[in-house]
Amino acid sequence: MNMLEQELARARMTEMQAQAEAATRARRLYLAHRAARRAERAVRRAARASAAVY
Repeated sequence: MNMLEQELARARMTEMQAQAEAATRARRLYLAHRAARRAERAVRRAARASAAVY
């Protein structure tokens, strides 16, 4: 019985670890997309400001 419990706990731990890694990956991807959008907006704003000067 004890061996079975250990095996179940190990399997659950592995599953939870995989879920945590997937969440971390998803968050990193989300943050990268957000940063890219912010950079795009900054480029457009700079282009507009530059055009307004001339």
